[in-house]
Amino acid sequence: GLATLSLAIDGRALGEGDYVIAGDRLTIENSPDDFTLETLVEIHPETNTALDGLYKSGGNFCSQCEAEGFRRITWFLDRPDALATYRTTITAEKARYPVLLSNGNLVDSTDLPGGLHRAVWHDPWPKPAYLFALVAGDLGVHEDTYTTGSGREVACKIYVERGNEDRCAWAMAALKNAMRWDEEVFGLEYDLDIYMIVAVSDFNMGAMENKGLNVFNDKFVLASPDTATDGDYQFIESVIAHEYFHNWTGNRVTCRDWFQLSLKEGLTVFRDQQFTADMRSAAVKRIGDVRMLRARQFPEDAGPLAHPIRPDSYIEINNFYTATIYEKGAEVVRMIHTLLGPEGFRAGLDLYVERHDGQAATCEDFIAAMEAATAVDLNRFRRWYIQAGTPKLKAAGRYDEAAGTYELTLSQSCPPTPGQEVKEPFHIPVAVGLIDGAGGDMPLRLVGEDPADAPSTRLLELIEPVQTFRFAGIAERPTPSILRGFSAPVIVEQALSEEERLQLMAHDSDPFNRWQAAQDIALDLLLRMVRAVQRGNEPPADPAFVAALGRTLADETLDPAFAAEMLALPGEDVIAERMDVVDVDAVHAARKALARAVAEGLREPLMEAWRRYRENSADPTDTAAAGRRALKNRALAYLMETGDAEIGDLCLRQYEEAETMTDSIAALGQLAHGDSPHRRRALADFRQKWAGDKLVLDKWFAVQASSPRADTLARVRELMRDSAFTLQNPNKVRALIGAFVSTNPLRFHASDGSGYEFLADRVLELDAINPQVAARLLTPMGRWRRHDAGRQEKMKAQLQCILDHEGLSKDSFEIARKSLG
Repeated sequence: GLATLSLAIDGRALGEGDYVIAGDRLTIENSPDDFTLETLVEIHPETNTALDGLYKSGGNFCSQCEAEGFRRITWFLDRPDALATYRTTITAEKARYPVLLSNGNLVDSTDLPGGLHRAVWHDPWPKPAYLFALVAGDLGVHEDTYTTGSGREVACKIYVERGNEDRCAWAMAALKNAMRWDEEVFGLEYDLDIYMIVAVSDFNMGAMENKGLNVFNDKFVLASPDTATDGDYQFIESVIAHEYFHNWTGNRVTCRDWFQLSLKEGLTVFRDQQFTADMRSAAVKRIGDVRMLRARQFPEDAGPLAHPIRPDSYIEINNFYTATIYEKGAEVVRMIHTLLGPEGFRAGLDLYVERHDGQAATCEDFIAAMEAATAVDLNRFRRWYIQAGTPKLKAAGRYDEAAGTYELTLSQSCPPTPGQEVKEPFHIPVAVGLIDGAGGDMPLRLVGEDPADAPSTRLLELIEPVQTFRFAGIAERPTPSILRGFSAPVIVEQALSEEERLQLMAHDSDPFNRWQAAQDIALDLLLRMVRAVQRGNEPPADPAFVAALGRTLADETLDPAFAAEMLALPGEDVIAERMDVVDVDAVHAARKALARAVAEGLREPLMEAWRRYRENSADPTDTAAAGRRALKNRALAYLMETGDAEIGDLCLRQYEEAETMTDSIAALGQLAHGDSPHRRRALADFRQKWAGDKLVLDKWFAVQASSPRADTLARVRELMRDSAFTLQNPNKVRALIGAFVSTNPLRFHASDGSGYEFLADRVLELDAINPQVAARLLTPMGRWRRHDAGRQEKMKAQLQCILDHEGLSKDSFEIARKSLG
């Protein structure tokens, strides 16, 4: 995309015989060892629909240079290990582009003749080109200041489209909280005089951590109670923190090459998870993180796109911004934190930053710093970085009443993944507890240990294929609580009776495993119901499980946000992962039947919960109020399964009277997914009410695309013609097409293959516009081997159709080729 106008070395203009341009490469012949290169190129950001490099969004210029966007701006060695300081001069028409921004500190701002003006920015900290940023436009600003622990005042500025300044308060509060938290927890203080965020409408990802000038998808900045849900507020808090934390773990210490991507992303995701856990409910945050890991990363590990968190090769680096790099990478860092403890981890991170500040580092450098700071041997742990796949952890217990001992045998295995048939044993931290008959934690001491101060949770380190641990002083047969806090990203296989699981569900002191017990009971029940559906029988619900949910609902000592998680049934994707051959129709029918049984069996308690929390604070920054809304809307979702007209009227009333977007969209979603006579009215009302707000309309697109109704695909096609939809905006694509593909297995996997054909057509359309977005949409079809023969053939045919398309991008080619195998 570069039109090269001139090149010069040390002030001497180069002629055509001095250099060669071939494809995306510029080779300068006979260059000296040390020199200054000047390049003058012409680019056209206004036609850059790939949103990579410099482009226009809403009339404003902005940049996105990770991973290789800077080469779309000018000729450059844009490898992440090529660090340099930058002085950036921007000249523009002042009337059209009054705001001129780049990295670092503003060192000069001057008006020029002819209505022009100039801004000069200097970033004193060496950085790779992927962290370069430039913004020019007519933007409003929300301003504040933050005083660091050493007493320096930092100007904090959030730039947005004019008219949105009043929707930045939460993002600013989240930024200042993150700055304070990073100082208190990790001793990391911000290092420039100004910190800027720019929110744009067109962005391929969530945000970008460019040094001192973060460019954000406006979805993760703009919020007000009437336009953003509680989930939006949490995501904004998390993403703001994530990009800020990159200042040290990604910017000051960057990655040597893109194979080390998880060095910065896994570490920074872990840090933002810890931040959110401290700001909100740690238990609910952990459940949410694990749910996302299982929904996105576990299938990736089990499919043709499986790769280690430090991959060996790639065709297009943009395809490796994956759940494995981010979410599994964070779990690997979390395991180090678990093994070393908070103080040991802090010492290791301090040493890592001290050793590598201003450098391009590797995953090995990070591990080595952790070892050097703590004298803990992590040699076997390194296998997490080089081996793909999700390990399976088997746990088997044996109680010896006469000896008063309990033997716990742990074994591990990992299935083959592409290019890795045989796996070496992992180093797996397994947090365990033992629960007595009264529901209390037993003290855990290994045979031969001093009984004093025995912990209630014991961290066991599994480093061999099989290991046995013997606990002494066990006075009665215990119920084992394995993998507390989800201490490792593994699949647990354990033979527990329903009574033991009900015991864990009712009494486990570890909130994650209490939730996990409820999920395990529900999942086993749902799989039995699936088999009943497949045999043509009515799927029978278990009254004991419904009663257990009733006890959870009645327990007013529980945090409502946690109770809402306890009441949630496993998703259809989770059920499907437990089947050898996925039967999307039977899975949907079984889950629907169980939800209806819960609704009918607990109708009055659910109604009481809805009434109890109907009147609630409308402040979405009040996390307790958000928890009450979560439980209320969980109750509403169950009640709508009854199909009663009275409940439909109640749902419409919540929609019409809602004071928050959380309650509004929850009610709208329930109406949109069923056959309520209020459905069309509510959807039309929402469309009209929010016609001027593109972010809110994305929610309207998404609730319809995720509907299990038989006419959903036809509706999605119709919505693509809506004036608010455009394929050129990634948010719109994700809200409509992405929601249909990723959150609606029943309709995407229709037996006639219509969903696959629809996706393939959209991928080819998008590939010509924005290859990154196109390739990411394609990944669900990589799981074709999990389905029946008919669906397999239809998916393979569409993947082949994509591969055969002339001019296909590297992004889509790599995903399609690897998917077919």
